[in-house]
Amino acid sequence: MPATKRQYTIQDVRAMPDDGNRYEVIDGELFVTPAPATRHQAAIRELSLTLWTYAKPLGLGALYFAPTDVVLGPTTLVEPDILFVRETRRGVITERDVTAAPDLAIEILSPGTARIDRGRKRVLYQTTGVAEYWIVDLEQRLVEVWRPEALEATVHRDRLTWRPDPTVTPLVIELSEIFDAR
Repeated sequence: MPATKRQYTIQDVRAMPDDGNRYEVIDGELFVTPAPATRHQAAIRELSLTLWTYAKPLGLGALYFAPTDVVLGPTTLVEPDILFVRETRRGVITERDVTAAPDLAIEILSPGTARIDRGRKRVLYQTTGVAEYWIVDLEQRLVEVWRPEALEATVHRDRLTWRPDPTVTPLVIELSEIFDAR
């Protein structure tokens, strides 16, 4: 939920208290969400392990999970639940943050974030060059995959195929393992 109409900067967000909330700013608008529930965290764990087990041996790139800042301008800082940057773009990763759109951004929906994840963040990710944006809905047991300029998502309920590099065999993710994680 938007906190106020004041225009916030990345510096403002970084000065926020370490109080267990997640602070993000999109085009100067501050969003504050509470710490995620354990089911949410379990889904992040399982999905991160699956992606990393596939990507690391192939040298495909870097995988991070929240809280990792993605800076997309002086008034836009977001923290996707999971993000991936291809090896060929590793230069956008600094000691502190990722300074350009990741190749893959993933958000696990929570009651407090669903509207932002499906609205403001989806538009942001589509317009800033995120190649794939996954919205994981644990309640509906589906994953929406958004790509730049797509008018609607591709919806996956049973399995999802990820191919960050066309020269390697794709990863097939059995989604029940993510949805049922505890």
